Amino acid sequence: MITIAERLDAAYDRIAQAAKKCGRDHQGIKLIAVSKKKPLEDILAAFEHGHRDFAESYVQEGVEKVQQLSAHTNIVWHFIGPIQSNKTKQIAEHFSWVQSIDREKIAKRLNEQRPTNLKPLQVLIQVNIDNEENKSGCTVEELPMLAQFIDQCRQLELRGLMAIPAKSDSFDAQAQSFAQLRACFDKLKAQYPQLDTLSMGMSSDVDAAIAAGSTMVRIGTAIFGERQQ
Repeated sequence: MITIAERLDAAYDRIAQAAKKCGRDHQGIKLIAVSKKKPLEDILAAFEHGHRDFAESYVQEGVEKVQQLSAHTNIVWHFIGPIQSNKTKQIAEHFSWVQSIDREKIAKRLNEQRPTNLKPLQVLIQVNIDNEENKSGCTVEELPMLAQFIDQCRQLELRGLMAIPAKSDSFDAQAQSFAQLRACFDKLKAQYPQLDTLSMGMSSDVDAAIAAGSTMVRIGTAIFGERQQ
């Protein structure tokens, strides 16, 4: 039976190969292990293999894991799911990164509720790059105003953009969506030089994301296996 350590190594290798193919240094691409719906033993198996960045999508589940693994102070927890207003306090108190800010109201609440004894939240704006009706994310048109608002929040540090494009098996279609997000990122970075993170690419589209310039890929299934519903 293949182990999580072996799956992790395969994911690292896939990133390295994709980076090499497009002339990039793989060390500039961070792997986030998406551990939602997975037990603590799986996270610990990845941790013991040297992995440190994990992502959760459900607030209650994520907070419980953060608390249960609080002794492992060098784990970096990312929140990547849709955010409801009544959940911002828990996210602000327990996570280091929030990748799914899509509106000013959520940014405002996270900023106000981030404890002052903690470093500012590292945040990404989620962009609904393919304008899908049932998907979270701001529009490309809303992006400049939201970035401007977040940049003024003391307890938030704007680091870049995140997107989950429309599902497609076509490399070209994937690449087109990622290229649009990259263009948004480059335009925004001209105004906010501190931007350094482009979070795009999952188990099914990592290669196209890396070719388009992704600096952070979010992989769950390829590391932990299929999730039980």
